[in-house]
Amino acid sequence: MDFWIDVLVDTFKDGINILPFLFITYLMMEYLEHRTGDKTEELVQKAGKFGPLFGGIFGAFPQCGFSAAATNLYAGRVITLGTLIAIYLSTSDEMLPLFISEQAPISKMAAIIAMKAVFGVFYGFLVDFIVLHYRKIKKRAIRDRVRIDELCKRENCHCEDDSPKISAHRGRTEKPEISNESTISHESALNKSISKADIAKENSSKHEHSHEEGHGNILHSAFIHTAHIFIYVLIFTLILNAVIAFIGEDALSNILQKNVILSHGIAGIIGLIPNCAASIVITELYLNEIITFGTMMSGLLVGAGVGLLILYRVNEEPVKNIQITAILYLIGTFTGFMLDLLGIVV
Repeated sequence: MDFWIDVLVDTFKDGINILPFLFITYLMMEYLEHRTGDKTEELVQKAGKFGPLFGGIFGAFPQCGFSAAATNLYAGRVITLGTLIAIYLSTSDEMLPLFISEQAPISKMAAIIAMKAVFGVFYGFLVDFIVLHYRKIKKRAIRDRVRIDELCKRENCHCEDDSPKISAHRGRTEKPEISNESTISHESALNKSISKADIAKENSSKHEHSHEEGHGNILHSAFIHTAHIFIYVLIFTLILNAVIAFIGEDALSNILQKNVILSHGIAGIIGLIPNCAASIVITELYLNEIITFGTMMSGLLVGAGVGLLILYRVNEEPVKNIQITAILYLIGTFTGFMLDLLGIVV
């Protein structure tokens, strides 16, 4: 009985100490997202072949729903696969609030965020490069046609019926894909007059809602987000404190740090959980010095927040969704493993 009392007391103390930091951080994040979210999405949409650059950079900024927004853009083929991967890899999710709550050095947080952004940009361009050359070898169209109207149909929003641009674009593009160069050139010419960014912007504008009506004001959103994350933190801290008290912190750390490949694989699997809990688990393990820096990066790079969950919901290509998940997992765990192998720590 004394064992559980001590664990509960320690857990409650840890939770109360970080609560004000969580709220302040989420208040700042909500303000940033509400003020810049639409502009960020628009810039990524218009980035074209430089999508991975903008995606990796903007994805690193603490915006709660950016990976979810990017997933919808990819499902409509407004952005490339490389841009989506760049955003997934750079997304910080709940890592930043926990680091701030633990009063970690600003230089350390900035270095980790910058590292995630750099990896996101690099791998994003690499993925787009590989996809481009694969399509050329297979003599396929260089880029997928826009599927915004199909996405609308599946979601029953009927926006394509209300939009002359989308209807016109759909009529021109709903044809079998032909791989010859003249057809590709013709499609490119059409896209000049009706760009992907224009279509996406027109489509999204029909679903915009005010902060007061859709999400509540910034204070309310920050409070709700803080409450949700606080519950997750309490639950995981309780479990972690119980495990540490039962096994011992040194013993648990040795198990994970000596089995390098296993620890990176487990971190990657945790990162795939489409929930805030994933980055909370990874970050807490690192802050308690139970896993290495590279192992933490494996989990954080793989972690895309709710992005993957939405991908399986809106992108009706199960095989491609599994491929994207596998690509994300392999890139994240390989990169984290190489960081440990090279002894890179920030």
